Amino acid sequence: TTQVINCKAAIAWEAGKPFSVEEIEVAPPKEHEIRVKIVATGLCRTDAHAMNPCFKEGLFPVILGHEGAGIVESVGPGVTKFKPGDKVIPLYMPQCGQCKFCLSPKTNLCDKISKVKTPISDQDLMLDGTSSTFSEYTVVGENSLAKIDAAAPLDKVCLIGCGFSTGYGAAINTAKVEPGSSCAVFGLGGVGLSAVMGCKAAGASRIFGIDINKDKFALAKELGATDCLNPLDFQKPIHKVINEMTNGGVDCPIECIGTIDTMKAALDCTTVDWGTCAIVGAAVGGQAFPVSPMQLIMGRKINATFFGGHVECVPKLVLDYMAFNLLQEGKSNQTVLVFKGSA
Repeated sequence: TTQVINCKAAIAWEAGKPFSVEEIEVAPPKEHEIRVKIVATGLCRTDAHAMNPCFKEGLFPVILGHEGAGIVESVGPGVTKFKPGDKVIPLYMPQCGQCKFCLSPKTNLCDKISKVKTPISDQDLMLDGTSSTFSEYTVVGENSLAKIDAAAPLDKVCLIGCGFSTGYGAAINTAKVEPGSSCAVFGLGGVGLSAVMGCKAAGASRIFGIDINKDKFALAKELGATDCLNPLDFQKPIHKVINEMTNGGVDCPIECIGTIDTMKAALDCTTVDWGTCAIVGAAVGGQAFPVSPMQLIMGRKINATFFGGHVECVPKLVLDYMAFNLLQEGKSNQTVLVFKGSA
C-alpha cells in the first residue's frame, strides 16, 4: 500500500519523563524499505538508559524500542527478499555486507551503523536512521530486517532481537565458555538468564548466578545455575566470596547489569592466567571502569560485547528456540508488550 498509516506509539519527549502514548503517522515504505506491523516488543534496559538525563542533546523526541517482532505489512520498490505477511524481527545491529567490518569474521559491527548510532547515547536507530519498535507500525530498510520461521511465536522470539541473543552470545562468542569451566553471571534479568543458558549450553560445570533479588534464583537454577548468591547476604564483597568458593576465581565471569561496581566485581573474581571477563552491561554517564595493569599482567582478559557478537544469527536462533525450547518464561525477568488486536 502507498497510504500513510495512523497508529499509536510511545514517544519520549524529554529525559526523565514518562513515555507519552500518542497517535502518529507512519509513511509508506520507500525504495528498499519495508513497513512492519509490530506485534510484540521487549522492554530493554538500554531503552531506560536512553531516558537518562545525561542524554539530552539531539536525542528527543524519539520513539525508542529495538527488541521487536512483527509482520510485513507492505514493501517498497526494489524489495525482493520480503513480502507482505512474512514474520520478521527488526535488526538493531544490521550489516551492510560491504564495509571492512562486515567482510571480516572477527566482528559483528558495521561501519555504516556506527555512523548513525552509538550504543545507548543515541536513539535505537536502524541502519537507515528510522526508529523503532515502540510503535504499532514502523518502517525499516531491508538490511535491517530478518525473515523468520512462519510458525514462530512473536511474543517469545521478539527477545531474540536483543536480550536473549546478547546474553547467550556473551557466553558462547565473547567469553568463549569451554566444557568443564566455571562461570559467574552478574545480574539475572532477561540478559543474565540468557547468559546462564549460554554457559550451560557450552558445557560449564559450575555457574554462579549473582543478584540482589533472590526471587530470580529458582528460575536461574532451572536454566542451569549451580549456585545463586545474593551480595546482601554477605559481610564481605561478593568477588571475595566467589574467590573463596572457587579457590581463586572463575574462568568466565559475565557482567549483565551495567554498573561500574559490578564490572569491577566481575573482573576481581576472574581467575589469573587464563580467565576472561565479559562485559555486557552498558554504564551510563561516562563513568570510568578502573583496571589495574597488574590484573592484566597476571593473565586476565576483558572482552566486551555488542549483541552477543552474533553475525546474521537471528533466523537460526529462532529455529533453535523452536527446536530446543531454549527460552522459558519468567514473569519478573523480562517484560514484553503485545499490541492489542495483533495476531
